[in-house]
Amino acid sequence: MNISAQFMAHALNMLRNVRSVMPNLMNTGSQHQKKLKSQFLQDIHAMAVAVIKAFYVLNFKLMISHIGEFAALCVAIVWTITALSFEYAANRVGSLNVNIIRLPLAFLFLTIFNFFTRPYAFPVDAGSHQWIWLTISGLVGFVIGDLFLFKSFMFIGSRFSMLVMTTVPLLTALIGWFSMGERLTILSFIGMVLTIGGIIIALNSHRDKETNKFSKNSIKGILFAFGGAVGQSGGLILSKIGMQGYNAFASSQIRIIAGTVGFLIIMLFMGRLKKIAFAFKNREGMKGIIIGSFFGPFIGVSLSLFAIQHANTGVASTIMSIVPILIIPPSVIFFKQKVTILEIVGAVLSVIGVAMFFI
Repeated sequence: MNISAQFMAHALNMLRNVRSVMPNLMNTGSQHQKKLKSQFLQDIHAMAVAVIKAFYVLNFKLMISHIGEFAALCVAIVWTITALSFEYAANRVGSLNVNIIRLPLAFLFLTIFNFFTRPYAFPVDAGSHQWIWLTISGLVGFVIGDLFLFKSFMFIGSRFSMLVMTTVPLLTALIGWFSMGERLTILSFIGMVLTIGGIIIALNSHRDKETNKFSKNSIKGILFAFGGAVGQSGGLILSKIGMQGYNAFASSQIRIIAGTVGFLIIMLFMGRLKKIAFAFKNREGMKGIIIGSFFGPFIGVSLSLFAIQHANTGVASTIMSIVPILIIPPSVIFFKQKVTILEIVGAVLSVIGVAMFFI
């Protein structure tokens, strides 16, 4: 008997008992009456259990049917932790050092995870298609995208950098439409517009109060963050092309290998390899890098690949873009930053926009 049938059976049985109990409510001493009351309570309990079971089954089915979207929501949460951790570290050891150290750490986390969950600790079972496309994805997403993003942290902070990064869904959807023929429903498009519109409203609070303009540092930070958005959206599309059903965590390993090599080449040409040792000596900076590496390149990036495997790329990246909303409470609590009305309005619009994807 399924849950709905159980619910109806208990409900009908309870109604029968109610009809039997009601005429004899005053006769509380009757043994028959006590038995009916006991059965009545049992039916109420059984019906309540059936309702609770139905609630969990429906929610489980909803989660399964939107597994990609739920994964994207988890990504937004862990990337909030990552952004705050890497901003903290970048201000102490520099953005390039953060980038080069975090990737090997993330690779170590992924290798340990794959050792226990896959037949191979390393992506030796990946084909040439995966290696080529995921390597390009790692260079575009990690090297170009994150290099710009982390630089923007130093100019406008993680909160406003992540606001600019919400242009990723629009860029990703456009690239996905051109390259893979992906389609968006009308509700998804409305949700995307609301989300991005809300972020733009919140970003306006960063203008100078006297001139009503952005400062030079703000403009630099916004441009760096937009460069990060272009890199991330390109990396997402290239990852989706490259994976083709391949394990998301092993795919992250390939992307990290490419990103690490790319950053080493950049630092070699810039003559900054010796400065990596300085970063290891900074205990506070290393704390931020370790925490950010665990939640970012390990958990966050792997879940983001899983999300785009099981959901429309534009939809998944839009849900992942609510980081600027999630980052407001910890920014206020831990960094004592002030939140304006524009940011609150933008947050509400963005959350409504994300909700549109679940309708």
